[in-house]
Amino acid sequence: MTDPTVTDILISPATGVWVDDESGLHAAPDMDVSERAARGLAEELLARGGRHIDQLTPIADTRLERGVRVHAVLAPVSRSGTAISVRIPRTQGWSLADLASHGMLTANQQHRLRDAIVKRENVLITGATGSGKTTLLAALLGEVPHTQRIVTIEDVAELDVRHPCVVGLEARQANSEGVGEIGVGELVRQALRMRPDRLVVGECRGTELLDFLTALNTGHAGGGITLHANSLSEVPARLLALAEAQRLSAAALTALASVAIDLVIHVERREGGRVVSGMGSLVVQSGQLIVSPT
Repeated sequence: MTDPTVTDILISPATGVWVDDESGLHAAPDMDVSERAARGLAEELLARGGRHIDQLTPIADTRLERGVRVHAVLAPVSRSGTAISVRIPRTQGWSLADLASHGMLTANQQHRLRDAIVKRENVLITGATGSGKTTLLAALLGEVPHTQRIVTIEDVAELDVRHPCVVGLEARQANSEGVGEIGVGELVRQALRMRPDRLVVGECRGTELLDFLTALNTGHAGGGITLHANSLSEVPARLLALAEAQRLSAAALTALASVAIDLVIHVERREGGRVVSGMGSLVVQSGQLIVSPT
């Protein structure tokens, strides 16, 4: 973790320790891990973040100091033994200018994104795991005028926004008795009562999609959200799949999303770094939701 190029550490008894750094993913030599050690480490790391993991709750994740994120799955849910994934943010507090200087943005893209903030466009950032979606979203929010209030909602807090008026809400797991859970969808609804100028959801995974799109369709401009997708063209299918899981019709999703989302930004991880590979807008063509590249 002290190596500034390391972004992920992956641990399990079956595979040992793997590290993702500037050279890509590779095994760390001579680091065997026993099941007892892996489980003990998982329990300790999650406890430090205020979460618990046991046979009744065999999957959990949490955030530690400096934005380090820990996810763990116990055996036998994890067939290879207790599996721990540690994500280490290396770009906290970076601005759009910082990202541009490191090759993530071109000058034209930087100008377009700043323009989106000024015009209070609602932004959807897409990409695969580890592609830099959260980093880019945080940098965008850092450009928001200081006279505006930002409310962020996340399952596990990762956004590090350099802005003087930010309130961060984080979902809560149920306790060992199965009560006390507060989901992202509920936090979106509560955030609307907190006078947000900018409403932001760290990652869209399920029920919060409808709540967020509804909010953006009722006057909450300048919001942002991230979504897992492999390309710009895949975004409509991902949105439709999430909507279908919540029994929202394709027609309803198309109507909501095409009005709510002004700009789609896709990021990719390539050899040598992360880049904004494309931008577009959600439009309706022959009754179908598509992304029109810009």
